[in-house]
Amino acid sequence: MTLWRYCGLGLAWALCLLLPAQAAVTATDDRGVTVRLEHPPQRIVTLLPSLAELVCALDACGRLVGVDDFTRWPAALGRLPRVGGLDDANVERIVALRPDLVLAAQSTRAVPRLEALGLKVLALEPRTLADVQRVLGVLGPVLGARDGLQTWQDIRQDVAAAARELPPGLKGTSVYFEVGSGPYAASASSFIGELLTQLGVANVVPAALGPFPRLNPEFVVRADPQVIMVSNRQAGALQARPGWDRIRAVREHRVCLFSPEQGDVLVRAGPRLAEAVRLMVDCLQGRLP
Repeated sequence: MTLWRYCGLGLAWALCLLLPAQAAVTATDDRGVTVRLEHPPQRIVTLLPSLAELVCALDACGRLVGVDDFTRWPAALGRLPRVGGLDDANVERIVALRPDLVLAAQSTRAVPRLEALGLKVLALEPRTLADVQRVLGVLGPVLGARDGLQTWQDIRQDVAAAARELPPGLKGTSVYFEVGSGPYAASASSFIGELLTQLGVANVVPAALGPFPRLNPEFVVRADPQVIMVSNRQAGALQARPGWDRIRAVREHRVCLFSPEQGDVLVRAGPRLAEAVRLMVDCLQGRLP
């Protein structure tokens, strides 16, 4: 073996010592808790549908090994084990999946127990558009895949393009958006309310009530919206609510009934925000049932 070959081997060995195969990553979650990972996670469990969708938007879908009971998109995630949800996460099943990272909402009850068992947990919960940007900014470096902030810029541009599809004559329309029975509504401070604002329509539920407040049904009667947006799973209950037959949207049959699949798009703060805006435009133009 020549002297040059010996030198080459020595240099390569020195470089291997100086350059670790994978760098450690550190992130701070919505609780203010800093989580350190020795390398980008390769086995991820998500406990919120929007977090699973954001992981996939960052080209890391293949690292998901378990998802919550309500994750339905992308379709390929349908084959993964289901591990419960916000209030009923199956801790034993999650541990059995051997994740090196669990992504959960801050309100997930199982977070303290998962951490007590030694699992790494990042608590992230996108409720506004700024939250979506922030969560992508955190997940991008953690996953070491696609640039999170560039992904957000792409989403934002698509949302703006979709919003421009609404005819000017429909701007200013008053809208009530219901996200769940209760009724729970999307206020102007939620990401849904922010999308309505970008469309130039008026949300009858003010930001001061919080992102997704529970309302007295009489509140909506007094607000008298021109359009109601709601899942078709809740449609039957609307007619039974006292006084709702006096609301303009009900009288004029301007109640948009979204299918369960469309409802998932609309109520999840993830990469499909532009698709959500297009559904709103179709509703306002009378193109939905």
